[in-house]
Amino acid sequence: MPITREEVERVAHLSRLDLSEQEKVKFAAQLGSVLDYMKKLNELDTEGVEPMVHGIEGQEVVRQDAVGESLPRQEALQNAPDSSQGCFKVPRIIE
Repeated sequence: MPITREEVERVAHLSRLDLSEQEKVKFAAQLGSVLDYMKKLNELDTEGVEPMVHGIEGQEVVRQDAVGESLPRQEALQNAPDSSQGCFKVPRIIE
């Protein structure tokens, strides 16, 4: 399924990517190949096939969610470049 250069430009714009003309052509071909492959996979009969969460069977190992001891505030802030009123102080990024 061919992807146009304009479609690549639209996706790049939405993703805030600045692509060169060469990259736009390259990505159009690559995205087209991905869509062709997905089209081929859609032709498979998956009736009665159980959905999978993981590619291999196994048991997920999780730890007990328990309250533990916290790091003291002063110790947490001791390596911070700047702090104010017991909190990390960071540069403002939103005007």
